[in-house]
Amino acid sequence: MSPLCIFSPRILHPRGSHTAAGTFVPPCPPLDREKVKELQRFISLSKRLLVMTGAGISTESGIPDYRSEKVGLYARTDRRPIQHVNFVQSAKTRQRYWARNFVGWPQFSSHQPNAAHLALSSWETLGKLYWLVTQNVDALHTKAGSQRLTELHGCMHRVLCLHCGEQTPREVLQDRFEALNSTWGAEAHGVAPDGDVFLTEDQVRSFRVPPCTKCGGPLKPDVVFFGDTVNHDKVDFVHMRVKEADALLVVGSSLQVYSGYKFILAAHEKKLPIAILNIGPTRSDQLACLKLDFRCAEILPLIAPQRPGLGAPNPQGGPLLDLSCGRTHHAPASQSHLKMADAVSQPVEGNP
Repeated sequence: MSPLCIFSPRILHPRGSHTAAGTFVPPCPPLDREKVKELQRFISLSKRLLVMTGAGISTESGIPDYRSEKVGLYARTDRRPIQHVNFVQSAKTRQRYWARNFVGWPQFSSHQPNAAHLALSSWETLGKLYWLVTQNVDALHTKAGSQRLTELHGCMHRVLCLHCGEQTPREVLQDRFEALNSTWGAEAHGVAPDGDVFLTEDQVRSFRVPPCTKCGGPLKPDVVFFGDTVNHDKVDFVHMRVKEADALLVVGSSLQVYSGYKFILAAHEKKLPIAILNIGPTRSDQLACLKLDFRCAEILPLIAPQRPGLGAPNPQGGPLLDLSCGRTHHAPASQSHLKMADAVSQPVEGNP
């Protein structure tokens, strides 16, 4: 018998939004065709495009973020995300986290990539996207088919043991939760980012959490919680991709978290042209030569990855003038193929 878990978000839809996918997208101006042309030229002139995505690309898939005006978690509630040190040190904190995640998992894991995820995947297939770095933990880029991908903050679809490091698919843990909590029931009173929901302390108290099947240690989602740091090898790997890139596009991120922001600083130091697509201000607006405040899934599918007559490569590897940014950068005379075997770049394993 499966436990009784009732999911009722109880989130009012903003004016003009009629679907769950639109609930968490902040207000933005209508699409500007001239801005579309500017982004088209930016993309066309790049031969090694690095893209960094954040929570804003997934809000159109129905996943809330933390910081969006009026609709993000911080705007809707006074709740704050779990801290790494609290999770590691407190069994009670882990029990609360896993109870909430258990209730939220069926909906979170069912979210599908939107047109923006699919557009970036198609850019990769066509050879336009050189590498994709995502700060998201929702696996939507993997579901969309992206392979040249680094999940900077990990992925909720994997679970690891804090003692022995054993990794298992999140779906396997869901089955174990159900077996241990067959008579447990809970109703979610709201939805939060990253598969979290709101439960009361009384609801959480009787929830049972299984240990690692290999060593009996505590389990944690394979993600970087707030207050934790990204693996050094993964950071070095992304820095190498920045060095190899000739342009950087930020999609759906306010860049408030330093683990992502530092790569923008590195790109700026390298004098790469930077474009930002995000509804609302970001930490790097002053570093960008192009800033767009539109829905990711509206504008990205309009961009043609290969467009004759725009940004044709110079066979001698000479300078190309990026007119949208007013900067001169160099097209590489040849492109080396990046090996796909690096462990930090592998697609998510065990996705549903």
